[in-house]
Amino acid sequence: MLDSSRNIALACALSALAGYVDGIGYLHLGGLFVSFMSGNSTRMGVSLAEGQFRGAAEAFGLIALFVLGAAVGSLIVLARSQWWVLLTEAVLLFGAGLCHMMGLPGFAVATIVLAMGLENAVFQIEGGSGLGLTYVTGALVKVGQLVAAALTGGKRFAWVPNLMLWGALVGGSACGALAYQRLSLGAIWFAAAAAFALSISTAVEEARRH
Repeated sequence: MLDSSRNIALACALSALAGYVDGIGYLHLGGLFVSFMSGNSTRMGVSLAEGQFRGAAEAFGLIALFVLGAAVGSLIVLARSQWWVLLTEAVLLFGAGLCHMMGLPGFAVATIVLAMGLENAVFQIEGGSGLGLTYVTGALVKVGQLVAAALTGGKRFAWVPNLMLWGALVGGSACGALAYQRLSLGAIWFAAAAAFALSISTAVEEARRH
């Protein structure tokens, strides 16, 4: 899926957006994540082992919301197209901003997690497989595999796009953390605006191609 400059640019933009949002969520939730469910799964297991059942329930709730968002995103992209997924993500993030303004931080976080799950459907193809955008473990594995391939006669720079995904997420999370320090959950408005802009640019590109 990282087979064109357009796809690479969009994937990196979305990975940066996910990092930004996850940086906000991580600080707000005190160590839980809104997009990195491997981390939440580990926290859930540790909490269960320590008898901290409330913490385990919180982690499980985030995981369930993320899965629900991924399912909704899959239904949207299979019935519509990429830009509809991005528009729905933007609407959810705007909703999170409104929840924060109304003093409903719990609902804001829930809406953010749904949006992050949904984002992973942007590059989904028929059959269910796709490109993970809100986590980069798979991308780092690809970097290692493609570096090995390059050293044994494969394409010399095929690993670069996956490394760019990782860098985009790290940079986005740093920006999200800085924004949260100044604006608390209000920093989510910038993410909503970015998602809306990406949805419009993707819609324009799809219209141009068709």
